[in-house]
Amino acid sequence: MVANPETTLQFLMTSRQCELNSLRCLLQSGELVGKISQLVHMLQRERGTSNLFLCAQQSVAPDELRLREQDVGVAQAQVMAHLLQLEQRTDLLPQASRLFSRAASVVYSLSLLPALRQKLRQRSLSQPDVMTAFNDTIRHLLALVFEVSDTAAEPGIARALIAMFSFMQGKEFAGQERALGAAAFATGAFTPDRQQALLDLIERQERCFDTFVDFADDDNKARWQQLGTDREFERLRRIACTRTAAGAINAGESMRWFALATARIDGMKRLEDALEHTLMALCQQRIAAAEAACRDQAASVESLLEQQQDHAHGYSVFMPGEEMATSQSAAQWISSDGVCPQLGRSLLSLVQTQSRRLQRLDSALTEMRASLTERKQIDRAKGMLMQHRGMTEDEAYKTLRSLAMSQNKKLVEIATAMLAVADVFQSPP
Repeated sequence: MVANPETTLQFLMTSRQCELNSLRCLLQSGELVGKISQLVHMLQRERGTSNLFLCAQQSVAPDELRLREQDVGVAQAQVMAHLLQLEQRTDLLPQASRLFSRAASVVYSLSLLPALRQKLRQRSLSQPDVMTAFNDTIRHLLALVFEVSDTAAEPGIARALIAMFSFMQGKEFAGQERALGAAAFATGAFTPDRQQALLDLIERQERCFDTFVDFADDDNKARWQQLGTDREFERLRRIACTRTAAGAINAGESMRWFALATARIDGMKRLEDALEHTLMALCQQRIAAAEAACRDQAASVESLLEQQQDHAHGYSVFMPGEEMATSQSAAQWISSDGVCPQLGRSLLSLVQTQSRRLQRLDSALTEMRASLTERKQIDRAKGMLMQHRGMTEDEAYKTLRSLAMSQNKKLVEIATAMLAVADVFQSPP
């Protein structure tokens, strides 16, 4: 029997309360993801306008750059304010150290933008350098979203976060495709390197959107299917990927490409907003359900404690439908530690029920996070190449992809092997 039922019940209630606190933190994290989504979209717009400013000077005035900068400033202020709110609740956040380490990278990368913009207006940076700088800033923001997704402890919300993160990353690759295509159309020819980079971006988009479809709810899957791809955009894609001869591409197509790619990305943003709405609604539903469960469990606990008090005062305790126990049979119910068997059975049932429910949650999370492990390994391998070989993110990805193709292995297998070798050499003798 249970020697201290009050303590057992207290821990059960604390477990429930911790779950509720975790869900409330997830709601705040989900709100952060929504604000990051808006900031990323504004940065993508500024990157696109900057690209046109450098490649098609007659089409973009400096005033347009300032408008895009102002839009980014508004979205950036909202993200920063939310991060500062989260900083006040680090004791309740899962993996707060990793989360705020990512946040520090975001803040640092954003602090570099004013100097970048000044050089951009002076045209003292090349178009690839400007694009790389914007890409890096957006990459840090998406890494923060990934951190939130990776630490979500509720399966339904984790699925929604993974769907949204995957879609955001696919949209970012679509933005990079827009920039690369506009710059190449402006020159009137696609070099083999540019064509390969374009094909890589298309492939990476498809992989992200496939993951999105795996994790998204039915309504947002349907929205994605309805979004489709514009036929004229696909035509320009085929031209970009197949024609290389000088003069084979009309430089005037640059603005047409940019307009169609922008319409496609704006459509993605509307779907991204729908994903955010789904995520927030799911968080609210889970919180409401958890609060109801806490109230129900509190009522059960109160009832059990009343039974224990009745038992302690010598009253008979019986279940509905049972006959009133005689004092002799009641005495037989009492265990050596002073807890009646019925109370012990009720406590055991509560403990087992809660344990089984948490086990189901853990199993569901383990299954889902297996899909994130590949992404994490690939990102670690890319980061290692970027740090030790001075590569850009695209160069690191192409290196991994080239090794995978030459060895007829999956990308994650190459990344895992590379990390394993690095760990061996970094381990102390």
